[in-house]
Parts: sequence; structure tokens; C-alpha cells
Amino acid sequence: MSRSRVQVLQLAACVAFFVVTNAPDAQEDSGTLDEIVVTATRMQSSIGDVARSISIIDKERIQNATQQLGLGEALAGVPGLYIQNRYNFSQDLSISLRGFGARASFGIRGIRVYVDGIPETLPDGQAQVDSIDLGSAESIEVLRGPASSLYGNASGGVIAIETELGADEPYLEAGLAAGELGFEQYGLKTGGSWRKLDYLFNVSHQEIDGYREHSFAEGSLLNGKVGVRLNDDDHLTIAINHTDQPEAQDPGAIDAALAAVNPRAARDLNLLFDSGESLSQQRLGVVYERQRPTGSLLLRNYYVWRDFENRLPFVDGGAVDFDRFFYGAGIQYTFGEPLPEAAGITAGIDFDRQIDDRRRYDNNQGKPGDLVFDQRERVDSLGAYVLGEYDLGARWNLSASLRYDQVTFDVGDRFLADGDDSGEIEFDQVSPSLGASFHFGEHVVFGSFSSSFETPTTTELANPDGSGGFNAALEPQRADNYEIGIKGEPAGFYYELALFHIELTGELVPFEIAGFPGRTFFSNAGESTRNGLETAVSWRHDSGFGAEASWTWSDFEFDTFTDESGTPFGGKQLPGLPEHFGYAGLTYSTEGGFYARFEARYSGELYADNANTVEVGRYTVANLRASYEIEHGHWSVQPYAGVNNLFDERYNSHIRTNAFGGRYYEPAPERNAYAGVDVRYRFDGL
Repeated sequence: MSRSRVQVLQLAACVAFFVVTNAPDAQEDSGTLDEIVVTATRMQSSIGDVARSISIIDKERIQNATQQLGLGEALAGVPGLYIQNRYNFSQDLSISLRGFGARASFGIRGIRVYVDGIPETLPDGQAQVDSIDLGSAESIEVLRGPASSLYGNASGGVIAIETELGADEPYLEAGLAAGELGFEQYGLKTGGSWRKLDYLFNVSHQEIDGYREHSFAEGSLLNGKVGVRLNDDDHLTIAINHTDQPEAQDPGAIDAALAAVNPRAARDLNLLFDSGESLSQQRLGVVYERQRPTGSLLLRNYYVWRDFENRLPFVDGGAVDFDRFFYGAGIQYTFGEPLPEAAGITAGIDFDRQIDDRRRYDNNQGKPGDLVFDQRERVDSLGAYVLGEYDLGARWNLSASLRYDQVTFDVGDRFLADGDDSGEIEFDQVSPSLGASFHFGEHVVFGSFSSSFETPTTTELANPDGSGGFNAALEPQRADNYEIGIKGEPAGFYYELALFHIELTGELVPFEIAGFPGRTFFSNAGESTRNGLETAVSWRHDSGFGAEASWTWSDFEFDTFTDESGTPFGGKQLPGLPEHFGYAGLTYSTEGGFYARFEARYSGELYADNANTVEVGRYTVANLRASYEIEHGHWSVQPYAGVNNLFDERYNSHIRTNAFGGRYYEPAPERNAYAGVDVRYRFDGL
């Protein structure tokens, strides 16, 4: 056992011994911890009983005076969650949670994303967040740490977003915003209740030229949600979403010399080949819930259609075109009577299918040329799970879960000029978890073991030789997570601290090769270890002042790993993630409608390559925003403004790890401002 692992376990044992032996004899009121209900654990539980690290972001944090360029604005203060790439809309947001997702060259890997109970994560483990409408988001729950015993493949963490539903008083709201970097945004939202219906619809359009050359992006969103109260026991929710993004240019990453003299520059090949993407996506989801004393039933069914085109900065196969159909269904039952009140059991089955018709053409300086790749890819995911919890009395709560998953990749090669590369790969996995929480006063100590597995995605299974089919040499990444922590809310002051140790085998690591610059391939690392400490505090005062802070320490190390060229990297740090990062926020609000928030994000040094030879410096970025709501009769007007990168820090929005030719850097924008106004009219009722 490594020295760092022993130190972490010793510290965990000391914390547990101190807390338990110094707990008061009499059970006191556990405060509001037991009043906050979370659902990301697939059972309705109080945050005090959940033996896991979980963060909650409310509507004010998500929507009030924010620019809403992407999910990263709302998630910035979550400990353990590291965010990059907020300004390259062609590559999507880069999110890492306890190191899971750090390898992604585009999109999100290793983290399950759900909106209103409908997955944004594909069966192969890849997620996009370009269709998430922050303008109608009500809350976000972040389950930190492996959760495959709950959600299956690619569950290094879970982000569950719940959108708004109708208000008691119907309303119509219009919004308009503009700012530097060519930013424009406008939208229209309506919501309310009518008889047995609750409804909300939001439509918005956004354009931004971007800071760097060749960074223009535009997109439109329609998000809708309708709740139907069928009777006292039965409820139906229908969710729809339409996303249209006709253009998102990709300036690419550049080397250190060019980033120093001209951070606005795009990579020359990205300009030559007109790198970027366009997409159109539609989603329909239906969730049915029945609540009875004998138990509760949940059924879900969804369908997603996605058309996607991508231009990469090289000729051979550099123009990508695929049509995707993604659908699934699930059933979940939570037992009620005659189970004892202290016990809870939930069981369920998930089935998801992904069908991609994928084609590659030569990229002739931005124009598609000859067809060089054509295959139909199908991924099936089938999982069955059971969860249980038991309340041992006034202090102890126990929980456990177990899940079996089978993920099948099937490829049908339709480009036979270079041979038939059709084939099938199947992975299966059993994922357990155990947890316990101990209440004393307004505090809770918890400990847990959980596991995860993560298959390569269809894109990551690409063969490095450029041929069709799948790379059969790749295996799933597997992880075991051990965690102990404490959380509490004494006198309105919330705090949490979590210490974790993760052991990984077969970690999926990206690399580039000279023949396909800008395209990423993957290999399995041998073993790696992740130790970390996450802490967060928040405080609110009746005067209107509030404060939040979080800090994360990460020690993520390759134990044994030799890359494709035979170079050993044992003892090296995982690239793309800093050892330390943190967040601090100050708010002030009044009953008269004024709101202001100052926030600062800190990122420590990190490495850009597996060899740890390229170090990226630390930075601190501060933002400021404010709003003022004026109400008069049925009308309310809320002007707002904000400044990003208040102190004009020079830093990188994204680091592309192990990039060929030293092209690691995507410089972030300088100081820039925006302003807008929301106007709402409330009706008397229908």
C-alpha cells in the first residue's frame, strides 16, 4: 500500500474516532439538514441521511443576473468539480468530477447528466449539455463520486437538473441582454397553472462572436414542461426540448509561443479547414408517477433525435456527419406498506439504446469531399438495480445498493473498400455500494464505499490506424471509492468536509498522433490512485449578507502506466487537473429587490501532459453581477449587469492534454461586460 494511501486512511480513521467518541449522549434537533430532500440518489432522502457527498444549487444562483452561456456558471462553486472550456462552444463544456471526465477532448465523459429524470448521457457514456436551458432551470443536484450502483456506465458522478414548472399565478416574461465579445441574447418565457395542468415554456436565442478568432457561435432553444395531475395519486410529466445550433466555430488550441504574443489567434489549420460544428436536436420525455401507501411507481420513456456535422482540421476523414436516434425506458418501484417505517427498498430496470449512422468525408478546406468512412453503430445498455436503507433509530442510518449492467457495442461497416470491419464488443459489470450516516446534534458523519465502471465511447473506440470498426484492445475503466465526511448546519451556518480515496484500473487516457492532428485516440493506463479532500461552507444572515466558499485538494497519480510508444509514466500526476482549486462568493440582497454577487475562482498549477514536463500556471478569476427588481401592480422589471474577469486576469479557458505539437492552450477572454433586462407580467389567474 502506497504511503499517500496509508496517510489518507489514517486521517479518515482519526476523524471518525474523534467525532463518534465526542458525540453528545442525547439526540438533539438535526436542524434543516433533514428537511432538505434530494432525489439524485434515486430515492427521496434527506441530505442528512445520504451517506455521500452531494451539492445543491438553487434557482437564484443559476438565473439571477447570470449570462447563462453555459452550465459552468452555475456549477463553479461545487467542490471536487473542475470546469474548463466555457468559451469554445464547438467543443462543449469540460467537466471533471474527482478526476472523472478529465480525459474528454470534447463533450462530457464519466459523469451522468439528467434533466427532469431524462438522461443527457448516452449509453456509451458520452454526454452533451448544449441542449440544457439554464433560463428555466429550477435546481441542480451534484452527486460527487462513483455511482454506478445507481446509474450504471460512466457514473463517476451525477449531475441532475430539474427545470421549472408552472407557478400558481400565470405569467409572461421577456428578456433581452447584450454585451462585449458580440454577445446577444433574447427570450420569452411563460408559465402557470390551469385546472389540473402546470406548464412552463421558454424559448431563447443567443449569439456570441467570442474572444478568439474563429469563435462565433449561435443557437436557439425551446424548452417546455407540462405536469398533469391525473388524480390524488397519479402524476404525469411531459418534457420537450428543441435545440438548433447552426454554427459553432472551433479556434483550436495553440502553442505557448503564439498564446503569449497573440492570445486571440486561432490555429492556422483550424482556419484553413473551417473547423467547427452544427447540430439540431429534439427530445421528448414522459415520466409517470404513482404514489400509494403500499408503494410508489415511476415509469419513464424518452426519445432523442440528433443531427450533427463536424469539421476537423485535417483532410482524411476530417468532415464528420452522423444521425443519431437515442431512446430508452425505465421502471422503478419503491416499496411501502407492509415494510416497517424505518426501512426503504427501491428496485428498477433501465434500458437505453443509441443508434448512430456515422460517415466521414475528406475535409477539403471546409467542404466535404470523398466518402472515406461509413458505418452504423448501435449501443445497448441494460441495467437492473436494487437500493435499500434502514434507520436504526435516532442516530444511525444505513444504505446499500447493487446493480448489474450489460453494455453492448455493435458496428456494421458499410464502407467496404478497405475491408469489412463489422463486429461486436460486450461489457458487463456488477457495481455495489455501502454507506452509513451518524447524527449528533446538528451534525452528520458519514462513510461509504462505492464503485463505478466506464466503457469507452463509440468515438473513443476508434482505431488509431484510421480504419473502421472498434478498437477491441480497449477495456472499461473501473474504480472503487472510499469516503468519509462530516456535514452540518448549526445556527444557519452550513459546512461539509469529505475525504476520499479512489483506486482505478484501466484508466482511459487520451493521446494524439501525427497522422490525424486534432483527433484524439485512447489507451488504457494500468493503475492509478486518487486521494482528495473537499470542503465547502455557506452562511446567510437576516441583514441580506451571505458568503460561500469551497476548496478542493487533489492528489491524482498514475501508479503503473506505459503509453502506446512504450514510455512509462508511473508516479506521474494525472494531467489537466490542478492539485488545488477553490471558490469564494459574497452576496447581498434586500427586500427592496436589490441583489449583488461577487465571486472568485482559483485554479492552482496543473500539468498538460502525461510526462508532467509542461506546467500551466495558477490563476484567479473574479466576476461581479447585480440586479434590481422593480414591482408595480402586475408588472415587474429587473435590469441587471455583470463583469466577467473583473481584474483582467490572463489565463487559459481550456488545456488540451497530451496535444500533438505542444498545442495545449486555449486562452480565455479578457475583462468583458454584459447587461440585460427581464420584464414580467403576472395575470390574475385562469
